[in-house]
Formats: sequence, C-alpha cells, structure tokens
Amino acid sequence: MTVAIIGAILIWGALACVIVVPLVAAAGSEFLQYRGAVYIAAGFIAAGFAGVIALALLLVQPLLASGLLPGLPMSVGRRIHRWIGAGLLLAICVHVAGLWVTSPPDMIDALTFTAPTAFSMFGVVAMWALIALALLAAFRKRLRLRPQVWRLAHTSAAVVVVIGSVAHAILIEGTMGIVYKTLMCAVLVGALAQTVRRLKPWVGVWKVRATRARQ
Repeated sequence: MTVAIIGAILIWGALACVIVVPLVAAAGSEFLQYRGAVYIAAGFIAAGFAGVIALALLLVQPLLASGLLPGLPMSVGRRIHRWIGAGLLLAICVHVAGLWVTSPPDMIDALTFTAPTAFSMFGVVAMWALIALALLAAFRKRLRLRPQVWRLAHTSAAVVVVIGSVAHAILIEGTMGIVYKTLMCAVLVGALAQTVRRLKPWVGVWKVRATRARQ
C-alpha cells in the first residue's frame, strides 16, 4: 500500500469511529433505563439517536463541502453535501418532535426563549440558523445571489449552526456522555475551521467590492 492509501484508510476509519462510538454509547445510555415504553420510544429517538445522528451528519458536512475526505472528488462530495443537508434537517425535526412528546412545556419554553437553561437557547438558535440555511439553499436561484455572496452567507449560517449545536451538546446532560460528545464536538469545530480556512468565503466578496470601488 502507498502512503496515500494508508492515510485515506486511517482518516476514514477515524471518522467512522468518531461517529459510530457515540451512537453506540447513546443506544446503551442509562438515561433510557427504567422508563416507560412511550418515553423510551420518544426519548430514544429524540435525546438519543436523532440528536446524535444530527451531530454526526453536521460533522461530515464541512468535510464534504471542502473536499477534505480522501478519495472523494469535491464535485461528488458537494452533491452528497446537499443530500445530507436534507437529512440533517429531517433529523432535527425528529429531535424536536421527540422532545415535544416527552415534555411539551419545556419545548414551548425553549422555542420562545424563556427556558431557564442555556443549552435550550443554543439549540433553538442552531435550529433556526439551519432552517434559514435550508431556505437560502432552496431559493438560491430565485434570490439571484452572486456566487461570492451565496458562499459567504452559506458559510456564515453554517458557523452559527455549528457553534449553537456544539454549545447545546456540551451543556446538556444527554445520552452520549461527556467524553464522546466532547470528542465529536472537537472534531466538528476542527473540521469547520479547516474548511473555512481552505475555502476563504470572504475573499470573493472583497474582490467584488474592490472591483466596484475602482469603477
């Protein structure tokens, strides 16, 4: 095997571990023990799998968008990026629906920003930023945004989604456990930082402004 192939195997293997291990930990969480069937069904879907899956999907998004995954062309990665974005939105909807089943009053407080817990605020901010990002992608052609403006707006919304999601995950005492969620969040932040550094979405906007200023 060449060094490139070995490196690719290690990267894909590490990414798989970062995603799979928290899912396994969530499935066996002590928070789901001694609960009723309805609570387990809703809690397992919401606080357990849907939230962890959403974080896992969010983790691969910047890697796909910037072509950081070895052996996967950027053009293919960006097509997958769009499909995973839809899956991420679905996972968040399931997450919110499951939490609504387990505790409607808490969800009302969270959605109206009146909850006493900080993690609720961060989660809701991340959710609305994700919805705004999805709407921006859906109506991109109708809005007739320049590619440079689109890239900067898309990246800015993604940064809000990641920051809100990481803060939400770290502050909440959930099914993943502190070690696994900290690891996943650290990798997520690192992937986003590397993607922003690589793509530099602000450069195109600055060039357009500089060109207009000279005219």
